[in-house]
Amino acid sequence: MRSLVDLTYKAARRIAVTLVGGTVVLIGVVMLVSPGPAFVVIPIGLAILGLEWAWARRLLRAVKERGGEALDKAGVGDRLRRWWGARRPPSPDGPGSGRAE
Repeated sequence: MRSLVDLTYKAARRIAVTLVGGTVVLIGVVMLVSPGPAFVVIPIGLAILGLEWAWARRLLRAVKERGGEALDKAGVGDRLRRWWGARRPPSPDGPGSGRAE
């Protein structure tokens, strides 16, 4: 009986997360063509979907990496990182990468 309750809870949670996250992503996509912060809303939706789906976590990671690259290219990446108190992620070939030189 207990395993049936656990199974039902897991299925209900997955359905709820999928519906909420999918709705937020769709609202973000609509905001691409209408006024609104689509570039904020879509990653939030992906983060919600990432609670249950590995593909959403991978996509969110790629969005974050490309967003950071775009900010660096625009010349505002370091300024925003200082403002948020975040550091630039280490480069794969930089010090501490564990690669032999």
